[in-house]
Amino acid sequence: LYDKRNKSVKGFSGGMKQRVGIAQALIGNPKLIIVDEPTAGLDPGERNRFYNLLADVGKDVIVILSTHIVDDVRELCTKMAIMNLGEIVYHGSPQSAIDELSSKVFQKIVGRDELQNYASDYKIISNKMVGGQPLIHVFSEDHPQNGFEQVRPNLEDVFFSKINTSNVLV
Repeated sequence: LYDKRNKSVKGFSGGMKQRVGIAQALIGNPKLIIVDEPTAGLDPGERNRFYNLLADVGKDVIVILSTHIVDDVRELCTKMAIMNLGEIVYHGSPQSAIDELSSKVFQKIVGRDELQNYASDYKIISNKMVGGQPLIHVFSEDHPQNGFEQVRPNLEDVFFSKINTSNVLV
């Protein structure tokens, strides 16, 4: 920020404003910093620079990150907690959470009109539109067959499996 010291903050990019905010937070050598949605609205380059900045700050200061952006958690956190309706439903490392779902997440593209049937037959942990069709992720101890393919779980799968939103997604 030194080379920008004579510039007005209101003309800064989102990423520069975030860096100014972190600099302000570091005044007085705090032991704890809480950041809320720190990368929202940042382009990919600024997001990466901000990840690096927070990682550096996190070496000397406890950083609590409040976010719904799963990539932020994956990139920055050694420990995480998932809250649902005011209760902590998971706490531990992101990798441990992913490992818990290993070999238990399967996906399939289904027709929109089939979604309700799949919801009654399988534990759908998420669905999203891909090419105009729902791509569902299901949790199952055994391979569900029926055209499903096993996938490597990610933190989004962890989040949805922990808050159990399958009945909301249909």
